[in-house]
Amino acid sequence: MGDKRMQSFGFATALAVSIAALPAPVLAQQASTNAGTVAPLPVGTCINLGNTLEPETEGAWGGAPARKADFERIAAAGFETVRIPVRWHNKASSEAPYTIDNAWMDRVQQIVDWALASDLNVILNSHHFDPIHETPLAVADWHGGVWRQIAERFAGYPEDTLWFELENEPHKNFDHSNLLETLAPSFEAVRALHPTRAVIIGGENWSGIDSLATLPLFDDPNVHPTFHYYDPFPYTHQGASWTAPDIPPVGRTFPTHEDAAQLAKDVLAVEAYKARTGKVPFMGEVGAYDAHISLDDRVAYHRTITEAFAPTGIGMCVWAYANTFPFYDLEEERWQPGLLDALGLSEPE
Repeated sequence: MGDKRMQSFGFATALAVSIAALPAPVLAQQASTNAGTVAPLPVGTCINLGNTLEPETEGAWGGAPARKADFERIAAAGFETVRIPVRWHNKASSEAPYTIDNAWMDRVQQIVDWALASDLNVILNSHHFDPIHETPLAVADWHGGVWRQIAERFAGYPEDTLWFELENEPHKNFDHSNLLETLAPSFEAVRALHPTRAVIIGGENWSGIDSLATLPLFDDPNVHPTFHYYDPFPYTHQGASWTAPDIPPVGRTFPTHEDAAQLAKDVLAVEAYKARTGKVPFMGEVGAYDAHISLDDRVAYHRTITEAFAPTGIGMCVWAYANTFPFYDLEEERWQPGLLDALGLSEPE
């Protein structure tokens, strides 16, 4: 399982050596503190309801329609938060007033209600709003019109447990040069009805960890940064057809010594961001593709990433509940052996 050299060396030792090898000025910068630190979102251990509401239709990518029991099961396993990715652009008119299909809005609300009833925090996310990545500013009003209706539907919901993430993984033409201008109509629509509800923003290039270095945010204490972590990508996405034409070849192992060194730097990058901004980001997605990575290796990957980032205090949302990178097996009605333990959770009896 994994790289044989790394197994004999010991990952914890390799990580410590990698950190020690960084230049002293870098370490000093990471160690600095910011007295104005904003309280982080209490994301804790979190799971994505993946491949459910973000395909073109619910469950179209091999997932199953969500059920109330799913959220009861997630809560019983010890997760504190569920992230619910939702595709909105194909359920809403592209012309003002950008009306969302009412049956779709009802369904999303039902699922949010189920999650909240199970005492889970909920991150409600706009996911795969495809046109915004092609022509960001031209789509900004449409995106804002959609968020106005979401804000209206969830007016009066508890602020401490329901949070809004404006858009998933900005990429292509949607980058830091136009991020805030593009999201301004959505942010203003939310703030008109939810002046202090947590709003979450991720950065360019699919919200990879490097995006934190230049991530712009609205000047608002209740805006929270997020990033995604599928590193090293050639390992986590090996053989993934949706990455074509540059599909990572199958057979990549983890962790190598180079992986350990990069992971150490990534942990320090989070500490640097906290020290520089006073805000604590959270990891909105992390996972490894089950089609070409064994369950034992997925368990080892999640354990490694969880333990590496644990000292930073950030919340972490694994991808995903029950379809593609799954943690739960719907057919066998059980959690995949070892994955909960890798996150520090106990499998329910």
